[in-house]
Amino acid sequence: MEFHDYIQYDGLGLADLVRRGEVSPAELLAAASSRADEVNGKLNAIIRRYDDRAQQRVKQGFRPDQPFAGVPFLIKDLFQEWEGVPCGWGNRRLANQPAPLTSDVVRRWNDAGLVIFGATNSPEFGARNVTEPLACGVTRNPWDTSRTPGGSSGGSASAVAAGIVPVAGANDGGGSIRIPAACNGLFGLKAGRGRISMGPLAAEGLFGAAVQGVVSRSVRDTAAMLDLLQGPEPHAPYWMPPPEQPYLQAITRPPKALRIGYATVSPTGTPVDPQAVAATEDAVKLLTSLGHHVEEVKLPFDGEQLSADFLLTWSCAQAMLIDELGRQMGIKPSDCEPDTQVLAAVGRTVSAPELIACLERWHQHTMDLARFHARFDFWLSPTLSAPPIPIGALTTPPALHMVNKLMSGLGLFGIVRKTRFFRDVILKNLAWTPYTQLANITGRPAMSVPLYWTPDGLPLGVQFVGGVNSETLLLQLAAQLEQARPWFDKRPKL
Repeated sequence: MEFHDYIQYDGLGLADLVRRGEVSPAELLAAASSRADEVNGKLNAIIRRYDDRAQQRVKQGFRPDQPFAGVPFLIKDLFQEWEGVPCGWGNRRLANQPAPLTSDVVRRWNDAGLVIFGATNSPEFGARNVTEPLACGVTRNPWDTSRTPGGSSGGSASAVAAGIVPVAGANDGGGSIRIPAACNGLFGLKAGRGRISMGPLAAEGLFGAAVQGVVSRSVRDTAAMLDLLQGPEPHAPYWMPPPEQPYLQAITRPPKALRIGYATVSPTGTPVDPQAVAATEDAVKLLTSLGHHVEEVKLPFDGEQLSADFLLTWSCAQAMLIDELGRQMGIKPSDCEPDTQVLAAVGRTVSAPELIACLERWHQHTMDLARFHARFDFWLSPTLSAPPIPIGALTTPPALHMVNKLMSGLGLFGIVRKTRFFRDVILKNLAWTPYTQLANITGRPAMSVPLYWTPDGLPLGVQFVGGVNSETLLLQLAAQLEQARPWFDKRPKL
């Protein structure tokens, strides 16, 4: 199968070709592998190949009831373990450690007939909104290779946008599905808390803020993926009840007339690029033309406090993770990147009562959003405050690394992190992505929809945040927008 034919189909479309006998899984795998060989040297989206396993999978055959039978697929090199092969989490020491178990989502993807032939790049421990780990190198955006594909699912998004696969594994702990989707002209849905298992190696990700999912070129692929990924697992702490009908079936119906409140100002008070404002205002016009009520509103939450609470929790999680990896595998802080070491050092200065108080404030943020959703179905905003930023734009200068190392050695982070200077540093680090953490802290579903491209040809998605259990309504709106403003055939010239 030639690339110009392969790229015309989404995942479900390719599976249908296999089901009808018009193409073989081996031909699909060859097309995906050929495309990866052609472009991955320019992108560094895939950092590990599983060609032997993929060939064996193709030879095993597929069942007609498998929704993605024979479709090539990539998993993310973070929290998507496959027993017997490494899952490096963007860390140089873990890169050669075979996973002891298969994660629930990878098992379900295999059961659905997907042919996994590689793993995609991720920043170390998923803690950055760009994908530039020291362990595996920089991943680039196929729309402009001088710019980032976002993070932490940047490798998956870059691979999908470049046409290597139609859909790929991703996860989202602070925007890590929606940020790369917005950067690469893709659709990205973050499911609500408890919808998809993080097991068996974890009960929840980041107190429930982090969830599994995909990035895709079509809404129906994401809907079908959510259908197969959701559901109970015996080791999961809880699970959300299933929808009244499968998501893939529900998106064939348009949504009701919706009430949508929107804002373009940054929740942290940092600058917003005119293109991000234009993307949102363009979405407002489109939504209005489709019969939805859209009005500008004040921010429904305290953005500065939410950002501070988000990063405090992340820092504690990084400290715990490094300590636990040290206990299990002998990994030391020095085996991690300098930025990771700093985040963990900050986390070690947080007391247990302070962390619990922070988690209690998560509930206040949830209450704020619930009051908003009593009046509106969705909150609309830019996904990003600016188009995809240049590679290296968020790299910490070497001089600052030296300062951070000195402060860590002197035990000063406990004092410094309570200063206004430190809070300003936090806000600056989140200035490009200040909109996405809300859905993670509150556990609510959210999506980035690719409706806008800048005059320079760069994708710039818009975000919708829904209320509890609103995945069906989000997907119905996304399908309506996809029909009104198709994006599937928009592809980079790489």
